[in-house]
Amino acid sequence: MARWEPGARERLVMAAVDLFTEQGYDATTVAQIAERAGVTKSTFFRHFPDKRELLVAGQETLSRLLTEGIAEAPDDASPLEAVAAGLERASSTMGPMNRELAPRLKAAVAASVELQERDALKTVSLAAAMATALVARGLSDPAAALASELGVLAFKRGFAEWSEGDRDGKDELTGYVLAALDELRTVSATLG
Repeated sequence: MARWEPGARERLVMAAVDLFTEQGYDATTVAQIAERAGVTKSTFFRHFPDKRELLVAGQETLSRLLTEGIAEAPDDASPLEAVAAGLERASSTMGPMNRELAPRLKAAVAASVELQERDALKTVSLAAAMATALVARGLSDPAAALASELGVLAFKRGFAEWSEGDRDGKDELTGYVLAALDELRTVSATLG
């Protein structure tokens, strides 16, 4: 095994998702994940504290990108325009690997209650990060909570549609996410 081969983190995530899909989350060990990824167990633990953390890999980066986009939106942007700026910033960083991984990750999460709980916590964390950024822009707590929940829903809907689309297509996630946000904005206006 190469000791310092580049891309170890990404290979670990891919290996874990493949193994979770093939044999289930509970039956998969850290040793199996490391072996499949071509690294040692100690390399695994340099990147992740345990196998649960593999599925939230990148969550901190995603939260940071969302909040930076919201913070950097023009001062006169509406709350949903600020959310759109955050979604645009975060989704623009996702590419072919994310698209390829998504269906396998979805299957792995669907097959494990523990992973479903982890995924739900990730969603709550992303909404909280966006709400905090919106409150920092002067929005009230209830308005920030609503706008951030719409943002998370738009991201999830856009990501699902994008990841289920043409794998060879050159379309980017950003368009799907922003279209989902526009659709949610239109639908929510009819609820009044």
